[in-house]
Amino acid sequence: MADITRRLGWRHLRGAPTAYVRHHRGGQLLHDGPGLSFWFRALTAAISEIPVDDRELAMTFHARTADFQDVAVQATVTYRIGDPTVAAARLDFSIDPDTGVWRGTPLEQLGTLLTETAQQHALDVLAGTPLSEALVDGTAAVRERIAAGLDAEPRLPATGIEVVAVRVMALRPEPEVERALRTPAREQIQQEADRATYERRAVAVERERAIAENELASQIELARREEQLVDQRGTNARREAEEHAAADAVRAAAEAARTVRLAEAEAARSVKLGEAEAARSVTLARAEAAGAREVGEARAAAQAAWLRVHGEVDVATLHALTGTRLAENLPRIDSVTVSPDVLTGLLARLGAGERE
Repeated sequence: MADITRRLGWRHLRGAPTAYVRHHRGGQLLHDGPGLSFWFRALTAAISEIPVDDRELAMTFHARTADFQDVAVQATVTYRIGDPTVAAARLDFSIDPDTGVWRGTPLEQLGTLLTETAQQHALDVLAGTPLSEALVDGTAAVRERIAAGLDAEPRLPATGIEVVAVRVMALRPEPEVERALRTPAREQIQQEADRATYERRAVAVERERAIAENELASQIELARREEQLVDQRGTNARREAEEHAAADAVRAAAEAARTVRLAEAEAARSVKLGEAEAARSVTLARAEAAGAREVGEARAAAQAAWLRVHGEVDVATLHALTGTRLAENLPRIDSVTVSPDVLTGLLARLGAGERE
């Protein structure tokens, strides 16, 4: 849209580089070209603005295939106005001199022309194509047919239109048909997925079996080595026991020999000690017998002498000795109490003795 400003009854138009402007006044062409900028009077000016840039026209329409199935076609046509002079003469691109807005709807007319032309050629192609083929290869066929049909359409060059590119994005059947068509593919995909799952499980089972076999082989090898280790340990223990037994036998023999030697030495020493003790005992016995005999003889001699002496002494002397001996054997007397009766008896005995 052109940029128009007002100044004291005049208007100034400033166009874009992608807009082709044609200015007429009184039937005469004053300005003609893209990206113009000029002053004009609104009451006497007739201005047209034709876009010359590439434009995208999206279209969606329905068609019917050879097997009477409805499909939706999504396409895009890229076009541009190659001859602005022809387009301005065939379509109303005039703008309001005060606002710069198109008075008509030229782009809608172009869109209708392109859409109907493309739809006509697409319908022709799909009408002779079954749904399955249309869904598989129909996109390319429809695109080529639309492009060829637009290039051969005489109204487009007569209007100054150039088709740049045609794209067909999708051919979609009805939702129920699409679901029905997807079911076999989904089943096949599911079968492939199940087959892959089963194969993966089979591979996993095979790997687990291989791992189990490896573990079993490892356990068998470990058991065999453990058996060898036990045998070797038994052999070592038996050898060690034999060596210990041999060492114990040597020690026992040495200990027995030493014990025999000690016993023999002890016996010899005991025999020697016994002989010496016997000789000493005999000597002591003889000495004790001789001493006893001598003591007996001395005692007998003393007794005989004592008896001989006592036989020769008179009676009074014997009484005195007896009293003396008796006094020696009596216990110690600290004091003696003499009663009158005892004293009288003693005095009487003493007087009788003197008289005799």
